[in-house]
Amino acid sequence: MGSLSESWTVLMLLRWTADYFAGRGIDNPRLDAELLLAATLGLDRVGLYLNFERPLQAEELAGFRDRVKRRATREPLAYILGHVEFWSLSFLVTPAVLIPRPETELLIEESLPRLNGLARVLDVGTGSGALAITLVHERPQCAMTAIDVSAAALAVATENARRNGVAARIGFVQQDLVELPPGPFELIVANPPYVPSGELATLMPEVRDYEPRLALDGGADGLAAYRTLVAQAGMTLAPGGWLLVEVGTGQARAVQELFAGAELKEIFVSRDLAGIERVVGGRRA
Repeated sequence: MGSLSESWTVLMLLRWTADYFAGRGIDNPRLDAELLLAATLGLDRVGLYLNFERPLQAEELAGFRDRVKRRATREPLAYILGHVEFWSLSFLVTPAVLIPRPETELLIEESLPRLNGLARVLDVGTGSGALAITLVHERPQCAMTAIDVSAAALAVATENARRNGVAARIGFVQQDLVELPPGPFELIVANPPYVPSGELATLMPEVRDYEPRLALDGGADGLAAYRTLVAQAGMTLAPGGWLLVEVGTGQARAVQELFAGAELKEIFVSRDLAGIERVVGGRRA
């Protein structure tokens, strides 16, 4: 990026950084450059375009250089920025939690029509709290319990609930999915770890090297968490209650079979915007 004594304008930096990121194999290099520079300067992306000719001060350039170095090592953009948007809400993210993905919003879309009145809801493996917080934000009367085995993840989720004004309506519990809270619940949602252990090494560096292994490793075939979850559905779901889960690419059929084996009814599969079978749901009779 040259010496700190050089005069770098916003536009010069964006062009240089986009080329540098592209050379490092980073997807969306220009967008990442814009978001990192906007965060450094306290602007939004429109603000950047209105300030193309603005030269950076030495301390601004140093701060941007640090962010660029981190991204060049393939550290996820969300961890560098410290937040991500999900369902138009803002969520704090740290390396203690999986970064919420846009495709997970499909779980929200499928859950909301099934949530009425004073429904009791359980979010299994809450991570950043994205599912629990969004559902309570959209359905304020529901009673939400959110569990995670990681104390560090629960700290992030609790802060996100506070930031989004729903802290009083969610009970966060440090607990593994091996033994779910007794319920009964009208809705259980989960985005469990579903990457087969043998495939973890093949993941893109942003995921493999930075996101929590606990939230990724789904056991030998990627389905370990689903088996544990489904085995408890009959005891934990209220009569007529729904279990909705996110699944990995190519896993929908196997998870449907697990649902059927647990005698869940009205089993369905929903595809995300990319056409991938992403959510499997079923209902206790």
